[in-house]
Amino acid sequence: MMHVYINGRFLTQAVTGVQRYAREIVKALDTLIESGQVQDLEVSLLAPQMPLLDLSLKHIKIRKIGRLKGHLWEQLELPFYTSGNPLVNLCNTGPALKTEQIVTLHDAAVYATPETFSKLFRTWYKLLLPTLGRRAKHLITISQFSKRELMKYCRIPEAKLSVTYQGSDQILQTQADARILHKHGLAGQAFALSVSSVKPNKNFATTLEAAKLLSHASYPIVIAGGTNPRVFGGFEHELPENVIYLGYVSDEELKSLYDCATCYISTSYYEGFGLTPLEAMACSCPVIVAQAASLPEVCGDAALYCDPYNPNDVASKIDQVMSTPALRQTLSTKGLERAGQFSWEACAYETLEIIRRTLL
Repeated sequence: MMHVYINGRFLTQAVTGVQRYAREIVKALDTLIESGQVQDLEVSLLAPQMPLLDLSLKHIKIRKIGRLKGHLWEQLELPFYTSGNPLVNLCNTGPALKTEQIVTLHDAAVYATPETFSKLFRTWYKLLLPTLGRRAKHLITISQFSKRELMKYCRIPEAKLSVTYQGSDQILQTQADARILHKHGLAGQAFALSVSSVKPNKNFATTLEAAKLLSHASYPIVIAGGTNPRVFGGFEHELPENVIYLGYVSDEELKSLYDCATCYISTSYYEGFGLTPLEAMACSCPVIVAQAASLPEVCGDAALYCDPYNPNDVASKIDQVMSTPALRQTLSTKGLERAGQFSWEACAYETLEIIRRTLL
């Protein structure tokens, strides 16, 4: 039986898109082991000596190793402890000099949208990503769009890249916390929802400009999400009166917002996958997304598309959905069907097959 290690550094980090991906794949892999579909591998998570996120795993053991933390732990101690064994990295990084490993690279945003990141962050990643592309045994990415971007910017050969789509079904196992609706006066009210940090690629400014154009409307634009100023270049905006900015929300609060929103809007112009529109679809929420990056690939014909560079078009699409019950019903029905085509179990199974094919 082969022993495979998973880089568990993500257990020490705040949960954003890449950490959620890692968390859900590991949980789904643990379920596959429970069902008897993984009998040829022993899987362990290696993590720094720090407080860790509890995934409540039944079969995948978590081991704390080393004395360092962060990038130093990942680059110096992790390869030492995994010497002679294959390593799987799920969050855009991995030991630069290790060859017997698989790395998931979610996108090429540090190249395509460098203004999104701090100088230190993008300098490190522009060094690390091509190095991993050359040295790792195989790479995984999360959309055909990201595959093309990584081939373009990092010169990674197509044969070395596999695509595994994310799931959205974890949101259906989340217990909704409706207190956030009552706290902000949203219970029983129509509202348009957006989940957006102030990262430039999320196009927060266009969403706000569209909101200004809808100042006459009877419904508010509700924006949830936070940002990490150490990673992303922050900027400030004056919020229109019809915008309710919630900041960071828990998964339980987000589930309640998806369940009760009249529609969901994403004007992001660069996404490696675009998980939040798919989560909204899974909750029967009609979705409007930008005609950009991976979003058409993920959302298919189940979304209404807008021009992310045209606030007038964004505002028009929001008002169209908010005022047309038949359109909302069509988008809701198509969205449910589309979201059902993506699951974390399928993502974990495909990842497992890549591990078997390339590392064993």
